[in-house]
Amino acid sequence: MKYVILHAEGMSDHPRQELAGKTPLQAASTPHLDRLAEQSELGLLTVALDNGRHGSGLTGTSILGYEPKKYYQGPGPLEAASLGVTVGEHDVVYRCTMVTLKAEGPSGGKAGTPDIKKLGPHIVMDDATAGLITSEEARELIDAVNEQLGSEMIQFFPGAGHRHLMVWVNGKPRAVCVDPQSLVGRPIGDSLPAGDGADILRKLMEASLMILRDHPVNDERREAGHKPANCLWLWGEGRAIPRPSLSERFGVSGVVVSSGDVQRGLGLLSGLQVVEPDRLTNHRTHASVALDEIKSKDFAYVHIELPDQVVYDPDVKAKVRAIEEVDTEFVGPFLSGMKTLGPYRLVTVSDPGSVHQGNMAQAHWPYAYQDRTAKPSGSGRRFTEVDAKAMTTAPRDATKFVVRLFAKGS
Repeated sequence: MKYVILHAEGMSDHPRQELAGKTPLQAASTPHLDRLAEQSELGLLTVALDNGRHGSGLTGTSILGYEPKKYYQGPGPLEAASLGVTVGEHDVVYRCTMVTLKAEGPSGGKAGTPDIKKLGPHIVMDDATAGLITSEEARELIDAVNEQLGSEMIQFFPGAGHRHLMVWVNGKPRAVCVDPQSLVGRPIGDSLPAGDGADILRKLMEASLMILRDHPVNDERREAGHKPANCLWLWGEGRAIPRPSLSERFGVSGVVVSSGDVQRGLGLLSGLQVVEPDRLTNHRTHASVALDEIKSKDFAYVHIELPDQVVYDPDVKAKVRAIEEVDTEFVGPFLSGMKTLGPYRLVTVSDPGSVHQGNMAQAHWPYAYQDRTAKPSGSGRRFTEVDAKAMTTAPRDATKFVVRLFAKGS
């Protein structure tokens, strides 16, 4: 028996006016996902958000059977595990996101924009990805910051794109920080770090302003018409919390197939092997690699996500097209390949990813579950938020579903 979790991140969404009140999943043509929905048990999985920690990694933590309130503090520690950053049990890891801030008021800085010398209510979050800065550009910037601000207590580590890490040795874990994506277009004054240790975090963020503002990389970006990465935004904090491995809990060997640092780190902390991301060059190779890995393992957590430039694109029709591409290029070949592997159980779940979820205590994401005991949802059902909600079964706790997945017999 093979056991598979297919996590499609970034697809679920809310109804959009631009799509005549439909969600992107409803508006997209997804014949493979829809056939999966017809042949599977369809419903909603509940993911708890009441620990105040959202962000990428929350859904994965839940569907692997780990209670988020205990095991999920934020994406920082998961990314550290993926990047091979050694973290002590009392160290606090922060996601260190490169952002573009802008000041309200008269112009006076470079390219006619006001200079920013201090963080406060007059500063607006212009772009939470620094214009989707490249990893090569970002590495130069994070190295410059670490050279000037790094110490025995504080260290900065390069990641990918706009996402990087800061480790605070023996740091204070109770500061309240905010996902910068939730602040786009808004003043940041009320959303700067607060609570125990916040004074140090604010000083580091303000110091990064001075280092990044005049860096040659940002000069080149401005000249090319790109947004500068003019501040490091600290959030996603947490400690690396030991957890029982999935092999200890369920007696299965397993692998994570994902290009995302958060999911790869989650897999490593859960005792799973990980596939090197450079093997996953496109959707079809992602499906092929996943199928090859499943052949030699009991379990696979297969994670595929929409790219940042689509998730954060104001043109929601671009997201619809990206969902259709995933359905054609990944889901179709993957499901066809699964049929050749003998008996299997497959749970497919989609969530919005790291897009801000507001102040909800919990969220419900659509799932489809296939095994011999699951009752198919029936003809005409689609893999959408609306169809999943229309099913008569009550939403199921995501953290408990893995017990059903690995149950002996049946």
